[in-house]
Order: sequence, then C-alpha cells, then structure tokens
Amino acid sequence: MVNESDVDLGDGTTLHTYDTGGAGRVVFWHHGTPNIGAPPVPLFAAAERLGLRWVSYDRPGYGRSSPRPGRDVASAASDVEKVADALEIERFSVFGHSGGGPHAFACAALMPDRVTAMVCVASLAPYDAEGLDWFAGMGPAGAGSLRAAVAGRAEKERYEATADYDADMFTPADHAALAGDWNWVLDVVGPAVEGGPGALIDDDLAYVAPWGFQPSDVQVPVLHLHGGADRIVPAAHGEWLTRQCATAASRVFPEDGHVSVLRHGEAALEWLAERA
Repeated sequence: MVNESDVDLGDGTTLHTYDTGGAGRVVFWHHGTPNIGAPPVPLFAAAERLGLRWVSYDRPGYGRSSPRPGRDVASAASDVEKVADALEIERFSVFGHSGGGPHAFACAALMPDRVTAMVCVASLAPYDAEGLDWFAGMGPAGAGSLRAAVAGRAEKERYEATADYDADMFTPADHAALAGDWNWVLDVVGPAVEGGPGALIDDDLAYVAPWGFQPSDVQVPVLHLHGGADRIVPAAHGEWLTRQCATAASRVFPEDGHVSVLRHGEAALEWLAERA
C-alpha cells in the first residue's frame, strides 16, 4: 500500500508525496521525465525483502504538486528536505532514474548530513560537462527536444506543441521490458502528460542550465547503472558522471537501453541496502 499526502511548502504551494510506510530504511525515489513520482512497483518486492521503505514526490508541476516555472536541479534538495521533515525522516538514501538522476545528485551533493548513498540509473550529465559530447548517441527525438531547451523557453514550448512520440527512442530490449514488468513506466507517464507539457518543459530547461552544484561535490557512495545501447541518455553520460565522483562505481550493461536497464534495479537496491 502507498500512502499519499501533500506537504505545504509555506508559500501557498504543495508537493504531493508517496510513502510505502513502515519502519524500514528510507529510499527516496526520483522520477524521470515526464513521470509522476509514484515509486517503482516492480521493485516493491525487493525493497520489502531488504527492509526498505520507498518515499517519493511529484516534482513541481507534475501530478498534484504545484508548478514552479524556472526551478533548477538544485531545488530538489530543498524539496526533499521539506518532505523528509514532514514525514519525520532524518537519514535516507536516494535512487534516481533518467531525469531523476540529476535530482538525486542534488540531494547527495547538497544534503551530505542526511543522504547516506545514491543509485543513479541512466542519468543525464550536466550540459556544461567538460570533455563530453553531450548530444552524441542520442536519438533524433531526444536530441531535438533538448536542443530546443538549449534555445530557451519559447523555442522549447514551440517544439513541444508539435512533438510526436518516437518509438525508435527505445531499443528492442526496452520494448521487451515495457511489455513485461516494467510496463509500470506507462502508468507514471500517462498522468504526467495529462496536464500538458509544462512540467516536462521545466525539467528540460533545468537540465541544460547550471545545476547549482557540481557532481564532484558528492562524497557519499554512488552506484551508476547504464545501458550501453541507451538511445535517450547515452552511456557516455554515466561514464562522465562516474569519473567526477571519487566514491562512484559503475555497472554498464551493453545490451540494455533506457528502460530495460531497470531490470538490474534489484541488485542496485541490494547494494544500497548494504550502505543505507
């Protein structure tokens, strides 16, 4: 069972939260783009076996969280701090997939006294990552979307007004995962786009702007997972991030794409549980 509630941020806005409850060690889930923040059902059994409790939230503008145009990646740390305080959680680990990766990084970098460890799966690197050809290996749809974000909000809004779904962004392994247990991804994408592209636009603008911290600021243990065949966030992003973190380890799965790599999530949770 997942308990849902709203956290009042004190300025007339709220964050919608999810909590599987119990006394287990807490893992904050950071969702991708565009998703709502419901934690990953395919990993519930593993989390229960390991004594872990999922907590998560809709990023501003998604689901039932208030919009916050102009937010940066670093703001996730303040949001998570408020959610954790409201739920009386002191220490926790973070787990981010895709666009959730940078936001998990924000928590690990900016909340070193509260975050114990981090897992990032298929995470973007900063747009200003030195020595990284940021768009190399991205499919046309993903590259086009992010190039529009680089051009600014007006261009990004124009792009999203006519953008079409491109099934080729996913690999055959991704499509197989989406046809199996990880069809859960479709459950969190649908509600995220029902209200329009506003939150997606805010996410993408934040990814290509300064994040508000450096990945090298992270000092807690880090595990990166990446699919070698990923067409949405190429594996070079994960490799770059791993090089920035003295505490990071990397697992690359050559045949996996952006979604199928999540099938290794149970092993990542086991790694996290050992360090929580």
